[in-house]
Amino acid sequence: MARLGPLFIRLALGAIFFAHGAQKMLGWWGGAGFSATVDAFTKQGMPAPLAMLVIAAEFFGGMGVFFGCFTRFAAFGIAAVMTGAIFLVHIHNGFFMNWFNVPGKGHGFECNLGYLAMAVSLMLTGAGPLSIDALRGGKWTDLDAG
Repeated sequence: MARLGPLFIRLALGAIFFAHGAQKMLGWWGGAGFSATVDAFTKQGMPAPLAMLVIAAEFFGGMGVFFGCFTRFAAFGIAAVMTGAIFLVHIHNGFFMNWFNVPGKGHGFECNLGYLAMAVSLMLTGAGPLSIDALRGGKWTDLDAG
């Protein structure tokens, strides 16, 4: 049963990041879409190529993690985005989310830390047996490979 553990992490993390990536990439679910998101990120001081990488890591990384396809690589992209989000955006707001919508205060990094931990877990364990990686039979796809 322990070998199924990564499946639940993959499904949750993959769905979350695909949804956020689709907002940024495609404008789905009230998102701004690719060009507007890149513009918004560059106005905040992020170089445009890095903004594009963040969008790609969320969108394609979310799909890869969800389906267990190139899971370690996809999880690395998500981990990199969350590390940047923690240290460049959220850390000055403290640990906790702004649950009471205090004006002028952003969200802390607690949620990002959870996502980072999930991504690092998948980088260490791989996708597990119910994944495209396992079907491909490639190196570094199994829990016992590392």
